[in-house]
Parts: sequence; structure tokens; C-alpha cells
Amino acid sequence: MNLRAVQSPWQRVLAGLALAWLALLTGCATTAPGPDGKPVQRVDPWESWNRKVYNFNDALDTAVLKPVATTYRDVVPQPTRRGISNIFGNVSDLWSAFNNVLQGKVNDGMQDVMRVTTNTIFGLGGFFDVATEMGLDRHNEDLGQTLGRWGIASGPYVVWPFFGPSTLRDSFALPIDRSVSPALAFNDSLARYAVVGVGFVNERAALLGATGMLDDIALDKYTFIRDAYLQRRRSLVYDGEVPESKDERYDQDEAPPNAAAAAPAAASAPASATAPAAPASGPKP
Repeated sequence: MNLRAVQSPWQRVLAGLALAWLALLTGCATTAPGPDGKPVQRVDPWESWNRKVYNFNDALDTAVLKPVATTYRDVVPQPTRRGISNIFGNVSDLWSAFNNVLQGKVNDGMQDVMRVTTNTIFGLGGFFDVATEMGLDRHNEDLGQTLGRWGIASGPYVVWPFFGPSTLRDSFALPIDRSVSPALAFNDSLARYAVVGVGFVNERAALLGATGMLDDIALDKYTFIRDAYLQRRRSLVYDGEVPESKDERYDQDEAPPNAAAAAPAAASAPASATAPAAPASGPKP
């Protein structure tokens, strides 16, 4: 980990704790010598577990989530669905602002704050995305990306029940990232669960087309989703300018291929695919 990229003492403490936690869990990760004799990281050493969890998530999605989302899409007008997405996105913009500041991207953080202010005041609490119309672009940032910018390697790929694909680093950030939600505005537990449920179904409905395409083009959906997810997350950490890394050397059999065209769709899929891939734009329990 490159602690020189972390500016303040409390950031160093957070990064140190995260690194210690990841080091503890990655002790069982496997490596193999590359052609030059140097260790090569296996990105999916827990594939047996991951495939079982993926199959569980996929079965749950097919039996429950997809039918509910399809009915929701057919009943709720598209402008209403977009407005609900905008409300969740407005809250996520505030979280993006915080993470942009942690990453040292103060200008982007200030722009995110301006987005939240504009959409909250002039967009009826965020229902309308006025900020985008004004040229204030959205920055999707989360704590997993922040840890990556601080120099913490992604670690092995892992699939979690209900939440879908992640990495060891992103798993550390997942509980915090997913807790940022409009549901926090409600004291009543039932109301909070209702808000989370509506947001989740709304997000799943928006991805029906993407998952349909995935079913058509992927021979092995698990491998396709894994590779697209890892490629997209790495691109997000470095804002699309991925450097040559000595810390993330992949086994040739597991190296993510050039899936740039398919990555956005696959990495935006539901829990059976890649739910945590884009937490900034969806519901977070």
C-alpha cells in the first residue's frame, strides 16, 4: 500500500486498519509463479464457493426478483421510475462528494455537492435531475474506490449471497457503501425497509434489458460477469486511466479480457450478477 497518497493522519489510520484486515483474510489466497518467476495473483482462488453463491443468487433472481421487477416496470410509469432512481442518485452524490475529497479530488467533490444542492432545491428533493441539465456531471465514487486510490489492492474476487460480486477490498467497504440511502431519513423501521425495497425493485427493473442481453451472449455467465466486473471496478478506481501495476499480476487463465463493450451492462446487473458494482446509483440497504 502506498501511504504517501494518504494525506491526513486519520486517513492513514483507516488505510492501515483496512490493510491489516485485508492481509489477514488474503492469507489463504493462492499465487503461482509467472513466466518471469515472479508471483502471479490468482483473481478467483475461491471459485468453487463463488460459483455456488452465484447459482443461488441467479436462482433467486429468476424465481423472485425478475418477475417482481417485470411487473413493477409494466405498472409504474417510466418517468416515475426515473424520478425514484434520481432520488437515490441524489443521496449517492453526497457520498460521492465525501469519497472524492478522501481521494484528493476536491473539485469533483465540490461539483457533487453542487449537484446535491441543485437537485434538492430545484429538483423537488432530487426527483428531477436538474444538475445534469445544467452541465454538472455525476461522479460515481464509493469507499471501495477510495481504498483502491489509497493503494490497497483489490484482493481475490468473491461473490456474496444477495449482494453479488465483489472483491476482498470492496467487501470491507460494502456495509458502509450500502448503508447510504434515502431510507436514513426515516426513523420508522417499516418505512426504511419499504424505501429500500422500492429502490431495489426500481433498480432491478432498470436492468432487465441488460440481463436479457447477458443471457443471449454469454456462454459462461459466471466467468463473463467476473471478468467484466473486475475490469470495470479497476477502471473506476483510476477514473478510466488504469496504470501499469506491479501489485496486480494475474494468472493468464484468469486475466480479465478486453470486455470493454460488455462491462457496463454486466457490471450493472442485479445481485445475481454484479449488484455492488455501481452502488452510487442504486438502493442501499
